[in-house]
Amino acid sequence: MQTENNTNHNSQKKLYIILGVLTLLLLIIAVLYISQHREMKEVVEEMTKEKQILTEEYQELALGYDSLQSTNDTINLMLEKEREKVEHLIEEIKTIKATNASRIRELRNELTTLRGVLRSYIVQIDSLNRLNEELKKENKEYQQRYSKIRDSYKQLEVVKSELENKVEIASRLETTNMRATGLNTRGQKTRRVNRIDKIEVCFTVKKNITAPVGIKPFYLRLERPDGQLLLHSRDDLFPFEGEEIHYSAMRNIEYGGEEIDVCIYYDADMGELIPGEYIADIFADGANIGRFTFELR
Repeated sequence: MQTENNTNHNSQKKLYIILGVLTLLLLIIAVLYISQHREMKEVVEEMTKEKQILTEEYQELALGYDSLQSTNDTINLMLEKEREKVEHLIEEIKTIKATNASRIRELRNELTTLRGVLRSYIVQIDSLNRLNEELKKENKEYQQRYSKIRDSYKQLEVVKSELENKVEIASRLETTNMRATGLNTRGQKTRRVNRIDKIEVCFTVKKNITAPVGIKPFYLRLERPDGQLLLHSRDDLFPFEGEEIHYSAMRNIEYGGEEIDVCIYYDADMGELIPGEYIADIFADGANIGRFTFELR
């Protein structure tokens, strides 16, 4: 009986030991679970925080790209592609799980790369902007120089025109001692229109060393008292002030710059002349160099 009691007592003791060990194991497991759960929670919180920080950094990067502008179409196109890429990554970060540590690391590394790309664009755009400013400055200086040269050229043109006018005026021939005489068929002077065979118009060309020398045509226009021009042919024309006008008579004279006496004759047709005051105009070198009136009876 005593032996049986001892056996029961030992069995109970072993059971208690086993229960104690199991209880201790459960306690250890519980402690480990709680500790691991707490650590996991801290890791998740840390990863969530990292995800939020990463999102903000990507958004800041997007603002950096948005602030960049260039006058170069190629760079603008590349910037637009980078902006789209950043926006796509921001949307991915919003949907990715905080526990996806490997992808978050990849996005962190990608952020570093994109920041480097952004800095390179900033350098390129700054360089282009400086170049544009230099070109604008050079263009402005060129425009100013061009304006000065243009103004100087205009002033020179004005001076040139004034000098040419002065030379033209100075070189214009002048006449004096202008007179007209009616001649009959025997070459005798007469003022009666019914006896005049030709009209002699004489004048003196003054000395002018600036006038062109050589053979010069001198043209005479005679206007009757009734305003009709005396002429023999409609083909008798000469240039004057951009037009072709008729002349009554003409004569080629060699002019050497010295004073010279000239006479031009107009052969009158029968019944062509009428009594009254006539107007005589003398032309040479495209200019009217003399005008006077005379009377026939």
